[in-house]
Amino acid sequence: MPALGADMDEGRLDEWRIQPGDTVTRGQIVAVVETTKAAVEIECWHEGVVNELLVPVGETVAVGTPLATLAEPGDQPGSAAPKAAPAAVAGAPVGHRQWVSPAARRTAAALGVDLKSVTGTGPQGAVTLHDVEHAAATAHHEAPTPPPPPPPADGAPESAPKSAPRSAAEKARERGAAMRASIAAAMSRSKREIPHYYLADEIILDTALAWLTEQNTGRPITERILPAVLQLKAVALATVRFSEFNGFWRSDHSGEHFEPANGTHVGVAISLRGGGLVAPAIHDVAEKPLAELMEDLTDLVARARAGSLRSSEMSDPTITVTNLGANGVDSVFGVIYPQQVAIVGFGKPAQRVVVVDGGIRVATTVHSTLAADHRASDGARGALFLAEINRLLQQPQEL
Repeated sequence: MPALGADMDEGRLDEWRIQPGDTVTRGQIVAVVETTKAAVEIECWHEGVVNELLVPVGETVAVGTPLATLAEPGDQPGSAAPKAAPAAVAGAPVGHRQWVSPAARRTAAALGVDLKSVTGTGPQGAVTLHDVEHAAATAHHEAPTPPPPPPPADGAPESAPKSAPRSAAEKARERGAAMRASIAAAMSRSKREIPHYYLADEIILDTALAWLTEQNTGRPITERILPAVLQLKAVALATVRFSEFNGFWRSDHSGEHFEPANGTHVGVAISLRGGGLVAPAIHDVAEKPLAELMEDLTDLVARARAGSLRSSEMSDPTITVTNLGANGVDSVFGVIYPQQVAIVGFGKPAQRVVVVDGGIRVATTVHSTLAADHRASDGARGALFLAEINRLLQQPQEL
């Protein structure tokens, strides 16, 4: 079970997309895991042949628990069954408890299906929703309809009514509460363990906005580049010069130390419609052209709000950007997401009175902020980092 963020201790396996005997490649989606924030597609970062699925669908396990075993390419899997013989993987191992997915268990209770009589066809004999529905349909055709139960005798207490199934709104509230709890745990850890320092700068956007208007001329409205993309690219390029803001603070056998990241994978703070927040990564932001970044950002926001993210997007952010300008906020001072060491914030672009070259004029400006880890950097370097973001936004052709 991969760690999909500092606020994740466990996850529930919702779906396997592989079977024993399948050949998998690097980056292939092999499973879907449910966290408090989203249903996350799990990628495999090794090549090989699936030997055994160790965790059944519906089971919740701690981070770090092995989910499956692979054989090296070319090796003979020790226990994988050939695809032509599905019966070898259909039954549960002898002496093993019956594995049933939560959806199958709820449906079985509603339909009156005895799970002990159901043969599971899922991984390692897990009983799936399809298995329960098939068993219910078979029983309906084979068994006579039982007579209705007699009414209770006078004075006899009626059986307690079954509790009503939870509504979608109740499930959403429960999920939201769980998400708030996980966010609170991560942020409490951050404020407890990370010595934050904060800096702010005001950036004049007139040049960048005029350049962006020119670049968007002739583009369909669905392909126009937003100012937020310029900000993401400026932050990423600034980390190339100031690498101490792009990486992780690690604790291991050698002690505590800063570990610079191999690439700039910018986490984007995204508010969810049902409440809560996620900050998945856009990969390799410093190397991508603006049009591709705009496509990536649009896709990431849509999938985040649909609850469909990939494990690498949740585990790979090396620095985070939060933008609350759309909410009318002038400035935002973020809380660093462990084990990252910095978060950059942008507020609302607005017309303000500024002094330029000794004269006063009205210009469109935005407040940029930095919250950084004092163990990895200091205020002088943080000021230079913010100044580099400002410089890049004054020269948007460099983006």
